[in-house]
Amino acid sequence: MIDGDTLITWGFKPGRWFKQALDTANMMRAGGADDDAIFAALQTLQPVETLMRTNGVPFAMLIEAESELERANVAAVTQHMDALMRVPTIVAGAVMPDACPSGTALGTIPVGGVVACEDAIHPGFHSSDICCSVAVTVFGRKDDPKRVLDAVHDVTHFGPGGRDRLHQPPDEVMAAFDANPFLKGLERFAIGHFATQGDGNHFAYVGHLRSTGQVALVTHHGSRGLGAQIYKRGMAVAKRHTAIHAPKVPDHSAWIKASSDDGRAYWEALQAARLWTKSNHHAIHDLAAARLGNKVVDRFWNEHNFVFRKSDGLYYHGKGATPNWSGFSADDDGRTIVPLNMAEPVLILGHRDNKDALGFAPHGAGRNLGRKAFLRENRPELPVGIDARFYCGKADLSELPQAYKNAASVRSQIARFGLGDVIDEVIPYGSIMAGDWEADAPWRKGR
Repeated sequence: MIDGDTLITWGFKPGRWFKQALDTANMMRAGGADDDAIFAALQTLQPVETLMRTNGVPFAMLIEAESELERANVAAVTQHMDALMRVPTIVAGAVMPDACPSGTALGTIPVGGVVACEDAIHPGFHSSDICCSVAVTVFGRKDDPKRVLDAVHDVTHFGPGGRDRLHQPPDEVMAAFDANPFLKGLERFAIGHFATQGDGNHFAYVGHLRSTGQVALVTHHGSRGLGAQIYKRGMAVAKRHTAIHAPKVPDHSAWIKASSDDGRAYWEALQAARLWTKSNHHAIHDLAAARLGNKVVDRFWNEHNFVFRKSDGLYYHGKGATPNWSGFSADDDGRTIVPLNMAEPVLILGHRDNKDALGFAPHGAGRNLGRKAFLRENRPELPVGIDARFYCGKADLSELPQAYKNAASVRSQIARFGLGDVIDEVIPYGSIMAGDWEADAPWRKGR
């Protein structure tokens, strides 16, 4: 019997691949193969370590700083991107005007970051909030925006947990679960969280189109618990693959080989999460329309935490960056949605495939400070003239307009860098967010 000591004697370096090597060697020995044949076969199995680059691939910084605080933010983003661009799968990168760090570990992809990768899907680059996205529904009949906001408040749920399970995802979504290792067993998340929204910066926003005056509903959320579980499984597979093939690459940059069986299955799971999220937006909008007795006359959406594949075969990862090239998906209709904050218009951009930006635009206004740092240094107030609601009843002060970058500045940078053309806007009436539900969470209360 061939064991690990035998392989070491033959000059092979121990590692996670040894299990496969021993299985192969002993199967060949049982079949009558001699040592020379076995040695040659093991040489083809031995992984070749992929090293981090000593110098990063150049990337485009499509962002400008107008204050000391913004300069510090841009410096931090640049430092992270410079480290990130040393990951060996990455061939191009760009930074949007809304960029800000999304983690403390050096080389964590920032919010507003885009990278193009060769034969690799990096779960950490789209994050656990898979397919975080924005959807717009326009109603046909004139309606009181307060009445629309009331209807949305009544038909959905914000914050942790699920709901009554009366609303079911489409059959085409659920059909993907049984055969996919990244989806199997996650049906309870897909069903329990359907027709609900998350917390943090997720919202339901009501306003009217500048172009026609029609009332519009805008929702922002991702794939909730379903996406978080897919991400968790994806990261586990990515870490195993990278530990063998590129052990010096940090965990947050681990990847799945896209052309492998795991890669194909993960890609399919991402598409299922995308379809679930799109259906979730539409379910909330349809429930509100039914409550109002109003007709839906227009509807469009787009994601900004996702992976896209272009005709060049590369995998484009957007972390809080919105695809803005024609045909980025089968359901693309030429419009890209960019919300700024609850008191500002939601921008509707026409596509502009900016090559420096890798075809992307910002997904919002972004932050110069993290939530906790912002609250330590500021005492924000609710915006005047906006019907700002918080589902749990307690305002989340880290989501007020002052917590975000200057909306006018971000908008001007979209124009200056040629990232998109504003073709319409949704002028705000009000919005609903989850609020600070953790302040009174059960685990914070004494018995």
